[in-house]
Amino acid sequence: MSQKIVMPEGGKRLYGIIGHPLGHTMSPALHNWAFGELGIAGEYRAFPTPPEELSEFMAQVRELPLSGLSVTIPHKLAVGNFLDGVSERVSKVGATNTLYWQGKRLLGENTDVYGFMAPLTQLATRPKSALVLGAGGAARAVVAGLLEIGVPEIVISNRNAHKAEGLAAEFAVSVQDWDERSGFETELIINSTPLGMLGERVGQNPLPEGLCLSPHQTLYDLVYNPVRTKFLQQGEAQGCRTIDGLTMFVHQAVEQFRLWTGQTFDLGQARKLIAALLA
Repeated sequence: MSQKIVMPEGGKRLYGIIGHPLGHTMSPALHNWAFGELGIAGEYRAFPTPPEELSEFMAQVRELPLSGLSVTIPHKLAVGNFLDGVSERVSKVGATNTLYWQGKRLLGENTDVYGFMAPLTQLATRPKSALVLGAGGAARAVVAGLLEIGVPEIVISNRNAHKAEGLAAEFAVSVQDWDERSGFETELIINSTPLGMLGERVGQNPLPEGLCLSPHQTLYDLVYNPVRTKFLQQGEAQGCRTIDGLTMFVHQAVEQFRLWTGQTFDLGQARKLIAALLA
């Protein structure tokens, strides 16, 4: 039986995140901080929801209703079956990470794409080439974002060549064999794999040991815990520009918050909050 959602007291609007498992998600801390900072009567909770309970949970989302929802693994694809419409980005990426209301219609958006693109659009010049390491769900958002900002040359490299070829064919981009990934000269290298993530993968690096990088290159890691991964440390040691996963996380979250409330929070303060919690 699905969990019974209890609405907050005091007329607060209810928001939350669904996934399974949710682990130590930073989203409740971030969004509840933002509600407090902006004086918004809202409450954000974590709702661990196994796949077999998604249908019943989504019925409650409409009945109560919940005012907004973040969506993570494994529901980013399946949740689309319960919506009244999705954005063009969702259609391209094939995944939803944000639910919001437009009148009486429950709609789906993918703010991961926005969050990924945001720091790249602030660079003095847009990269002309990009190497995407990985071919999973995160890589889909990355490739969609790179295409949206007009990067002309995009190459995907993944240990599972079949997955890389499938994703590349879908988005009409190129493939590089994983064992030869360092042979592609590119301005931007993105790690969309879990290599380097806190836990058993924390010391791992998606780049080969001793790879010679250029100060003209930018390394972008989607992993945000830890903030300074082995991947980014390798780039910093050779003078590369680096972008950490925490930057993407706060940018995608502020776009969710805007869709729900029409307001935005201070990105610098949000970053400090999450960095302190991670530390």
